Amino acid sequence: MVEWVVLVGDVVTLRPMTIDDVDALTAAASEDRTTYEFTPVPDGPAEMRSYVGTVLADERVGWALPFVTTLTGDGRVVGSTRFLDLDDWGPERRVGGPPLGAVGTPRTAEIGATWLAASVQRTAVNTEAKLLMLRHAFETWEVERITLKTDARNVRSRAAIERIGAQFEGIRRAHLRATDGGIRDTAYYSIVRAEWPTVQKGLEARLSPR
Repeated sequence: MVEWVVLVGDVVTLRPMTIDDVDALTAAASEDRTTYEFTPVPDGPAEMRSYVGTVLADERVGWALPFVTTLTGDGRVVGSTRFLDLDDWGPERRVGGPPLGAVGTPRTAEIGATWLAASVQRTAVNTEAKLLMLRHAFETWEVERITLKTDARNVRSRAAIERIGAQFEGIRRAHLRATDGGIRDTAYYSIVRAEWPTVQKGLEARLSPR
């Protein structure tokens, strides 16, 4: 299991997810569900409890580090995000079963499974959250690579990833079941260590008052 961390910014604070967050996450997810066309976001308390339980199970095997996204000013829960596909490049610890995760410090990771309440979409919340997570990954963990991916049809999500400064790698065809029940193609992006200083400057510039 990767060590818990709280990431604090001017606008947003990312804190470790717990089962006690189910009600607040349910409220955040209920604001305007039309914004989740390509994003799997639980609907209602039962779905959210199952979702959180699954995410925490991934955390226990070292495969994910999930966060609840809150507003720094008043602590209101406005969504969630996570590091996932954590890999410390160590020897395999398990044959079969759940995906292998990091035992110590990850060398590579993905940032994903991100969703936000409708009221904070298209605000500084997502930009600062990505800055906090990328800074932790590259400067504390010293990872070599961060992956970001999304449904290839999700134009809005792909544009947001590209604004961060991630590089498009290609399309993995017929990759996963989509939220609409079909099979989706997945667009892959990445940021590698050498690119982090430029990406960081770009994110900081977007957050700076004009």
